[in-house]
Amino acid sequence: MLLDGDQWAARFESFQREAWRLETLPEYRVPQEAEEIGAFLAGERIDPHAYSNEYTDDLKRLRQEGKCKGRVHIVTRPLSDYLRFEFMYYEPHMWAGEEIRIMDVTGRPNPLEGVQDFWMFDRSEVVLMHYEADGTQISREIFEGDVTPYLEYQRIALAESVPFEEYVKGLDV
Repeated sequence: MLLDGDQWAARFESFQREAWRLETLPEYRVPQEAEEIGAFLAGERIDPHAYSNEYTDDLKRLRQEGKCKGRVHIVTRPLSDYLRFEFMYYEPHMWAGEEIRIMDVTGRPNPLEGVQDFWMFDRSEVVLMHYEADGTQISREIFEGDVTPYLEYQRIALAESVPFEEYVKGLDV
């Protein structure tokens, strides 16, 4: 079943314990970000200590409710402009409560080669994220099979990654 609009948004309102994402692409083309990316490429930066928006507010609310939201992003160096842009927002997201980790596979085999982006809710529902090669989202689809492989993908991603804050220490992003 494909998910759009309200059905998709409901997943983030109804999970009970954990919403977790695997990101595998060096770039995601999101029309709503085009202006911000342009400003970033022109040299503008946010103040991560002062930055707040609906997403960070939601992360804080989730933490207060005892829920967690996390992700592992698989990357290779040099980082794409998009990743450098995204990393700028990871810092305030992390401070607001998101558990962000980075799996750098530069110069080593990717233990999750061929695994596509997905969200997993409460370790029981998987939503596959379908993208064009350039990072344009095509669709979101509820996975109808056994989630056991996705639990293993999450385990591997967590074991093979480092916390975002540790990853960016000494890194010029």
